[in-house]
Amino acid sequence: MTSTGTPTTLPDGRPIPLLTAPERPMLESWLDFHRGTLAVKCAALDDKQVRIASAEPSELTLLGLVQHMAEVERNWFQRAFGAAGPEPVFEEATGYRLADERGLDTALEVWRREIDRGREVCAGLSLDDVGHIPGGGPLGGAEVSLRWVLLHMIEEYARHNGHADILRERIDGVTGA
Repeated sequence: MTSTGTPTTLPDGRPIPLLTAPERPMLESWLDFHRGTLAVKCAALDDKQVRIASAEPSELTLLGLVQHMAEVERNWFQRAFGAAGPEPVFEEATGYRLADERGLDTALEVWRREIDRGREVCAGLSLDDVGHIPGGGPLGGAEVSLRWVLLHMIEEYARHNGHADILRERIDGVTGA
């Protein structure tokens, strides 16, 4: 609870995004909310459940989403701001490929580690500090501000949390959050 009695977390444990704040804490609080949403979508599921695909022909799974977001965290914070090389977090650059030996606990641990490393890299940066878009493609190597990266990450999580909603509903009927 804040000093005004406003709760700081939802009943499911996700942090409530700041309602009033300077720009950077506001952006970071929204990113943390969306990170928390992905974790909630995976809560109380076993390794078999998180491997259930959404709908044919898609092979998208909750486990694949967690792995993908670990890769995205590394890409946009560590690679863009020069703290990590091009090597993938898992076996391939998107993170979606499932390995029999890697379950949800391992994927969540790696994902959280990538989040922590990204926070360390960006701790001393301002929103106007510039990195470079990693990889090839039409924008590869272009300058990008930390502000843009934070906004992009909020968008990336929001989009994939929509996928996670559908996956979770297919797995056990749980909706919302």
